[in-house]
Amino acid sequence: MTLLAAGACLVVPFTAAQLAAAPTAASANPLLTESNLPYHFPRFDLIKDKHYTPAFEQGMAENLQEVAAIANNPEAPTFDNTIVALERSGQLLTRVEAIFSNLDSAHTNPTIEAIDREMSPKLAAHRDAISLNAPLFARIHTLYQARANLGLNRESLYLLERYHLDYVRAGANLSESDKEKLMALNARIASQQTQFSQNVQKEKNADTLFVATQAELAGLSDAEIAAASATAGTTHPGQFAIPLLNTTPQPLLVSLQNREVRQRLMAASLARGSHGGAYDNREIISQLVRARADRAVLLGYATHADYQLEDQTAKTVKTVNQLLADLAPSAVANARKEAAAMQAIVDQEKGGFEIGAADWQFYTEKVRAAQYAFDESQLRPYFELNHVLIDGVFFAATKLYGLTFRERHDLPVYLPDVRVFEVFNEDGSPLALVLIDWYARPSKRGGAWMSEYVSQSDLFGFKPVVANHLNIPKPSEGQPTLLTADEVTTAFHEFGHALHGMFSHVTYPRFSGTNVPRDFVEFPSQANEMWRFWPEVLHNYAKHYQTGAPMPAALLGKLMSTQKFNQGHETTEQISATLLDQAWHQLKPGDVPGPAGVLAFEAATLKKFGMDFAPVPPRYRTTYFSHAFSSGYAAGYYSYLWSEVLAADTTDWFNTHGGLTRANGNHFRSTLLSRGGSQDALTLFRNFAGSDPQVGPLLKKRGLNQAGAKNSIDYDG
Repeated sequence: MTLLAAGACLVVPFTAAQLAAAPTAASANPLLTESNLPYHFPRFDLIKDKHYTPAFEQGMAENLQEVAAIANNPEAPTFDNTIVALERSGQLLTRVEAIFSNLDSAHTNPTIEAIDREMSPKLAAHRDAISLNAPLFARIHTLYQARANLGLNRESLYLLERYHLDYVRAGANLSESDKEKLMALNARIASQQTQFSQNVQKEKNADTLFVATQAELAGLSDAEIAAASATAGTTHPGQFAIPLLNTTPQPLLVSLQNREVRQRLMAASLARGSHGGAYDNREIISQLVRARADRAVLLGYATHADYQLEDQTAKTVKTVNQLLADLAPSAVANARKEAAAMQAIVDQEKGGFEIGAADWQFYTEKVRAAQYAFDESQLRPYFELNHVLIDGVFFAATKLYGLTFRERHDLPVYLPDVRVFEVFNEDGSPLALVLIDWYARPSKRGGAWMSEYVSQSDLFGFKPVVANHLNIPKPSEGQPTLLTADEVTTAFHEFGHALHGMFSHVTYPRFSGTNVPRDFVEFPSQANEMWRFWPEVLHNYAKHYQTGAPMPAALLGKLMSTQKFNQGHETTEQISATLLDQAWHQLKPGDVPGPAGVLAFEAATLKKFGMDFAPVPPRYRTTYFSHAFSSGYAAGYYSYLWSEVLAADTTDWFNTHGGLTRANGNHFRSTLLSRGGSQDALTLFRNFAGSDPQVGPLLKKRGLNQAGAKNSIDYDG
């Protein structure tokens, strides 16, 4: 573990008496008062499910009282009595929402799910009551019109401009009758998004694949078989369980030798949300897409995608469609070449079948072995979880930014597997707390994500409390947690988000950390991936979990030589999902298919763009595409590709400026990572890089830099 630098602040553990003492006003409900723990760390030891609903209700009531006082203030509007007052309002509700939403994702239960269903439409109505408050918007509009004469600093001026834009986009200029329609749509959308999310979570657990005999699991390691046995033991004694993860590809497909089991596993993955029963999402999708389309038209936009993209760095549907059109042909062409190489092995082995989606990962490893004499499973002994975290993820942050980390065992957590680290600047000053929650479990939604419990702001004097969540299968008791190369990448990726949140140094909560355009938020996380295989970093963490020996040079060479391997598949599945997201949200209200037409629309969309290549299905099919239908990525899944353009360009910048140096880290932190959303996103990028980003580095990274490929994007939309 990285040690604290000389002069660093010491961690003073809380005593048992201090931990037992709840805040005076929180004896009945700990959510109603700020936590008395360092950094306002949540009182997980005191918070019960029963506390959420009354805390939500009180938080909304207090917030509305605060807003009413601002809107009805008899004094002339000023920046302080209107905009800053709004920034200060709603602290209780913000705290309750942060804790509840995090646990709803990380460790839910039927009670929390019921509260979510109840509160989603209420919270939507609450937000509408504020954003559609005519006297309040009149004050904001008055200030906006006079903004040039208010003497505001840059961040304050941008805050005023953002408030005005946010309220306009939320419907502040609508007639009273249209506001009523909008509120009804918002409530409906909130409920449908919640139901979609809960269906995905429940079916993921319900569709766990059970296998009767150990022989059918040939190819899996002893640890994987033991974990499958332990997972099945509670409900299916003597059998073996393979839980589903939320993406279409499933990790164990890479090793399972039994093709019938592989096919069953892939079929279960692809069918989620579309085969009838309580968790079928087709009707919800149809209703949700129609409601979003209706709302967009009500707000004056052609489609939901037009509405969403206007406030992103991409700006227009045309720009995003052009990006996808430029990338798609090369991606699927490469995927077909990769499939042909696999088919050659199948034919050589006299397999007697054509490569399908269930076979891709298994035969990818055979091709990799044939071309590079390399099996990715050889890497896992060198990617032990604690080494990756402490000697990899944290080590890179220390080298680049001077950060140091100390694990804290004195703060309450919601599960024993969750770890808490205090983070310090190079001078020893405290920066943040970060929770590490890496293991999968039935109570946790799929995927990986970063979240915030406390957001930084100078206005309140708050330092960040952030969390990183992964879904790594937990091994059986006593066995090491050995990661795949993809899981290592995800660990570095999510910590990039964490750095964005922890480095935030802004005045106003509205701009804190990752409160940036959706198509910019993935950029710092993708940029942080570059350090996972950076020689100095890799040599520090890639050590055999039993012997401590470094990864052999020959194996390392093979790893680096395969970085562009299988990129046709990865790019194709990502672009396919992105096209689905855009296709659904570029529909006008009258064009939205009914429930029976959902899968047909998906198939037609993929065919239209030449992406109907069955061996490479979308990374997410429509019916379990949580990014598009239950989160803020609606019409925004392109953000991963868009941000990757910025990240690949940033990797080139670091390579040409000396790599992993403190000077480079300080520059990235000061010009971009610390600024949150306090300036235009592309202006921040230009401040860092000195120029507009180019798509060429991404094409090169993904092996798509073919003759005639477009190497630039119109960043003005």
